[in-house]
Amino acid sequence: MAYSSFHPPVRTLMGPGPSDINPRVLAAMSRPIIGHLDPAFVGMMEEMKKLLQYAFQTRNALTLPVSAPGSAGMETCFANLVEPGDKVVVCINGVFGGRMKENVERFGGIPVVVEDAWGQPVSTDKVEAALQANPDASLLAFVHAETSTGACSDVQALCELARRHDCVSIVDAVTSLGGIPLYVDEWGVDAIYSGSQKCLSCTPGLSPISIGERAIERIRRRRTRVPSWFLDLNLVMGYWMESEGRRAYHHTAPINALYALHEALVILHEEGLEASWARHRRHHEALRAGIEAMGLRFLVDAAHRLPQLNAVLVPEGVDEAAVRAALLQRYSLEIGAGLGPYAGRIWRIGLMGHAANEQNVLLCLGALEAVLAEMDAVTPGLALPAARAEYAGRVRSQAA
Repeated sequence: MAYSSFHPPVRTLMGPGPSDINPRVLAAMSRPIIGHLDPAFVGMMEEMKKLLQYAFQTRNALTLPVSAPGSAGMETCFANLVEPGDKVVVCINGVFGGRMKENVERFGGIPVVVEDAWGQPVSTDKVEAALQANPDASLLAFVHAETSTGACSDVQALCELARRHDCVSIVDAVTSLGGIPLYVDEWGVDAIYSGSQKCLSCTPGLSPISIGERAIERIRRRRTRVPSWFLDLNLVMGYWMESEGRRAYHHTAPINALYALHEALVILHEEGLEASWARHRRHHEALRAGIEAMGLRFLVDAAHRLPQLNAVLVPEGVDEAAVRAALLQRYSLEIGAGLGPYAGRIWRIGLMGHAANEQNVLLCLGALEAVLAEMDAVTPGLALPAARAEYAGRVRSQAA
């Protein structure tokens, strides 16, 4: 059998991730490879740490990308911060809170579950009650932007509760970093992890993390050895943090992928965090206008809805998988399916990073309306005018 090079089709990615990648980021990946201890590469590593500090809005020295996807960033936090017998309050309002619970269990911790309905934010009242009922809890873990539903939780309030009850906070920011406001230092976040493939619009496979002093002190006071050699921050720090002018060899870094993340962070810095947050919000509002003009509804209430991840309820009687297949085949457009109890009941439409632009919003609305109109599920001709009116209204308000 003869094999040839793989040439993937050109898609517009508007699902829950990965997102479309800026051509500058793709070009960065093709640059010449150098050694992972080369002085030039080490210089780029130092720049990347500063750029990540900017993205996270933190001065934490231990701010770096884990050489693996966001799930490994999650595991890094739990592997280093949870010891056998530790009681951890875990908030579950979607798939990824459930994964936090599984990490607690795998590392020998005792999870105290605070559960909210999918599509709802984490309840601060329930968390406070759980912390009061479990004064021996030492950690609080929750998701900022729940990718399975598009719900946003109040990081500042939850981290304040954690500190008040002498708990270290672990925050999942995989879908939030770069897309919505996030202030690690100001909000008192102790440990946080994200992913490169969402609002940073980089290649999948890297997980930015930031660990504050309260969490570092907890790691220093561990009674047992970190159970993962690869994710042991005591060892990883030897590579990412110089000691006496030297760096310890830990693993061979994914060099070209790190070029890409560096470029993605440079692009974010050029645009400015506040401008990036505003751009995601602007295009979400146009998408919302078009979705609602078709008579479709969102899963999450507007007050807690993520602009970068939109969970749209599937109309009664519509085969959601057939709609996604038609979008992919006819428009080369990818949107996401629902998970868990919302499998078959929602579409997840991403507006992340480079993909959050007017062209994509109009493509998605036009294609979705056309497919649904053929199924007699919506009236055609309403979505695009509504979105364009939203864009025009924002331009007028800015000019005024």
